[in-house]
Amino acid sequence: MPRRTWSDTRTFPAWRRRLALLAALAVAGGALVTASALPAGAATTRYEAEQASRSGGAVVATEHTGYSGSGFVGGYTDGNKGAATTTFTVTASTSGPHTLALRYANGTGSAKTLTLLVDGAAQQVTLQPTASWSTWATQNAVVTLSAGSHSVGYRFGTADSGNVNLDSLDVTDSGGASGADYGPGPTFEAEAATLAGGAVVATDHTGFSGSGFVGGYTDANAGSASTTFKVQVAAAGAKDLTVRYANGTGSARTLSLYDGGTRLAQLSLPATASWDAWSTVTHTATLTAGNHDLRLAYDSGDNGNANIDKLDVTANVPPQPAGPGEAESAYRSGGAVVGTATGGFTGSGYVGGFTGAGARLLRTVQVDAAGSATATFVFSGGARTLDLLVNGRVTGQVAFPAGSGWRTVTASVPVRAGVNTVGVRAAGAGGDVLIDSLVVSSESELAARGASASYKQYEAEAGATNGTRLTPSRTYGTVQAESSGRSAVRLDAVGENVGVTLTAPASGVVVRYSIPDNAAGTGLTSPLAIYAGSTKLKDVTLSSAHSWVYGAYPYFNDPALGSAHRFYDELRFDLPEQPAGTVLRLQKDSSAVGHIDIDLVEAERIAPALSAPSGAVSITSHGATPGGGDDTSAITAAVAAAKAAGVPVWIPAGTFHVNTAIQVSGVTVLGAGPWHSVIAGTGRAGGFYGTGGGVTIADVAIFGSATVRDDANDQAAIEGDFASETLLQNIWMQHTKVGLWVRPGSRDVFAVGLRVRDTYADGINFRSGVANSQVTQSTFRNTGDDSLAMWSDGAAVTGCVFAFNTVQAPALANGLAVYGGGGGNRVEDNLVADTVNAAAGIAISTRFGVPFTGTTTVQRNTLTRTGSREPNWPAELGALWVYADVHAIDAPIVIRDMTIVDSTYAGLLMSWEKSIQQVSFDRVAITGSGTYGIELHAAGSATFANTTVSGSGTAGLLNDTGFVLNRLGGNSGF
Repeated sequence: MPRRTWSDTRTFPAWRRRLALLAALAVAGGALVTASALPAGAATTRYEAEQASRSGGAVVATEHTGYSGSGFVGGYTDGNKGAATTTFTVTASTSGPHTLALRYANGTGSAKTLTLLVDGAAQQVTLQPTASWSTWATQNAVVTLSAGSHSVGYRFGTADSGNVNLDSLDVTDSGGASGADYGPGPTFEAEAATLAGGAVVATDHTGFSGSGFVGGYTDANAGSASTTFKVQVAAAGAKDLTVRYANGTGSARTLSLYDGGTRLAQLSLPATASWDAWSTVTHTATLTAGNHDLRLAYDSGDNGNANIDKLDVTANVPPQPAGPGEAESAYRSGGAVVGTATGGFTGSGYVGGFTGAGARLLRTVQVDAAGSATATFVFSGGARTLDLLVNGRVTGQVAFPAGSGWRTVTASVPVRAGVNTVGVRAAGAGGDVLIDSLVVSSESELAARGASASYKQYEAEAGATNGTRLTPSRTYGTVQAESSGRSAVRLDAVGENVGVTLTAPASGVVVRYSIPDNAAGTGLTSPLAIYAGSTKLKDVTLSSAHSWVYGAYPYFNDPALGSAHRFYDELRFDLPEQPAGTVLRLQKDSSAVGHIDIDLVEAERIAPALSAPSGAVSITSHGATPGGGDDTSAITAAVAAAKAAGVPVWIPAGTFHVNTAIQVSGVTVLGAGPWHSVIAGTGRAGGFYGTGGGVTIADVAIFGSATVRDDANDQAAIEGDFASETLLQNIWMQHTKVGLWVRPGSRDVFAVGLRVRDTYADGINFRSGVANSQVTQSTFRNTGDDSLAMWSDGAAVTGCVFAFNTVQAPALANGLAVYGGGGGNRVEDNLVADTVNAAAGIAISTRFGVPFTGTTTVQRNTLTRTGSREPNWPAELGALWVYADVHAIDAPIVIRDMTIVDSTYAGLLMSWEKSIQQVSFDRVAITGSGTYGIELHAAGSATFANTTVSGSGTAGLLNDTGFVLNRLGGNSGF
């Protein structure tokens, strides 16, 4: 990712103008009151949305079921933000309060907002998610109307999140009723509730919702002031009771929450910035179906003195990943989609859509030992045969017989030790089948976070040594700063060694090391002796040719430029298999270089070489020679022959050299395994360039020969314009410019089990308009730019996922980054450690690319010793960095279930020039930050729930721009 000049400015005129406008809208037309009371016996008139006036892209649609009338209104999409409007002409027979009941569907999975316009007066309304796009709910608002005709509109305003469908509007003469009637909510305004003991409606502060708020919780009314909300609960269960309040006293205040006569909790209401600033606190309670009197009381044990704006009552549904084997949690493409219309499924849905060629479903499965396993499919529908896909190979077919209800079918699958992909694909058009789950008999649990790697990793500094353990440091330009764990072992005398004890049998070893460079910057070599206990096994040759760069970005191989960094490289080699318990010793037996720094050792049992599929075209049959000269033409010819015959290309064991990327389209390329089959680049060459659909590359290593970054001329290990059905699996990539570069407009790329090392730019980049693509179960180390990036450069990346990956010590830039983008992008279940320079562990940013739209989710990630200094600005970047640079962040960013440990600077940083809105934090734990737990240098607001900060080096919170923290329950330390 190219670097950019950044300026330190703390003026936000555009944001302040926008905030003033929103505040004006919130109080304009004071007759607007969000409420839920529907009095019995009141007259109701229905107005169908499809018969209303529409503008700004709002259109009549019928593709979802369950609507009333002849259709519903859609078009409330991000492309119509600020414009899409449906306007009803409403006739009121009497003057007074009227209830507006908007029937809508919101299948996005998160709450959305629209602007309600009544005769021009505006208020934002919230539409809670529905179970699907064919499920409809009602949002109620109470407004005061005079007798006669009125304009009632629902607009996707510039401050709204939209993306809902509208069915109808029921208008009921409320007859002056208020909180005396029970309603379904979810929003209950305090001023419409039942007040007692001195609690009174007030309007003397700004920023409230509805037509006012409730005050009177003063010391004079201690023990008596209360507000009772009449809440109708349709289905029993856990509910989130969220109270919006203001507390300008400067210290936390308390009120008691009751359900009828039962005291549920004493609510702590932290201080807000002023009496015009509002925050929220949430208590989760289990409520029975039926009517409830939820009361906020100034009890004798409370200290009161707060104002109450409203109560929201919503279902408590903690986010959970789908269970093992559930098809809806697997990767889908080519028309395969999640459905819920056919009942009786387990989990949250099933997968159908196998009617067209190329529709596929792939699960990632961990197996402890190679062999034959049984795959069991739970399905409905049937009379359909699909290809059985195992690790990029078609191993047979699965016949799903016709029948009724949910039933099972089994298939035999050949699995490997480690990570496998198992699934099905439609080879042609036909009837559909619905797959509820896919379980492999011998599968074991994948790692809860990060990749399930085939190797065991051993830190050198934790081993036995007679060398020097380097003192941990994060000072840029030191070898420790680039080391895993921020320390290493230095061997600087003949006979010095470091030993690690194997915890599992191993025949393949990787050593991460650093040796000095020469004066010309072209590198030195040195032997390193490998011992098992006291028995010498072999010498291996270390080189600094692929490490040590100098000067300013993008860095060069000229030591005269100074600013040396990128000290490490890695070497792999095989050994006779060593049993668990072996002490593997790495020893300096030569004076060829002054010192050898050992960072870590990885050891694994090398899997046996795979066999060629039946009928595959071997590259050797077209003249490729292992270890020989240039094999580019031979491999190209083999690819063409295999594609023409409809069979895979086979790369047998050996090292084959290419002088440019091999072009592949609509063909499968398979090797004997990355320890056996190697494509070696020469000059600036990479490995493969894919175009179109149907590309599979698996079980190979791609080793480049790059020694410096050259964006204009170097090639990636794999690059492509991928149109559909791409699988990249079990590929080792090293010493190339980039590991995987997915070009603009690509879609349906599934990358599994990549091992990306020592690249000079990004590890993986999804650039511009990439859709429905995923990287999972992959590991990254010493990348020269972002290890994984979604870069919405000119067009939004949408529906893409980085999940279950492990990132270590990127030499420059972030562990994982999302630069703008559309909805459905997710960063989840990853481990990131030891970022080095100009880097966060995870960055959510508008620094490059188009603005955010839709929802971006960052969940269940662990960041350890991340964050770093950006020396060019200069600035200290947090472990988790939300950065509104070129564009404001005003689309939902959901951050939850995060663990942030031992950050170099702040645990969470939110900055800088533009405003940040609609960011929510839940169950985030920040421990041991070097400076602040949370550091805020932006305008805007965010919601915090169950977020804890502890052990911060400076303080729990720095907020120097008036950023608004909407504090829900469960927070501490900031």
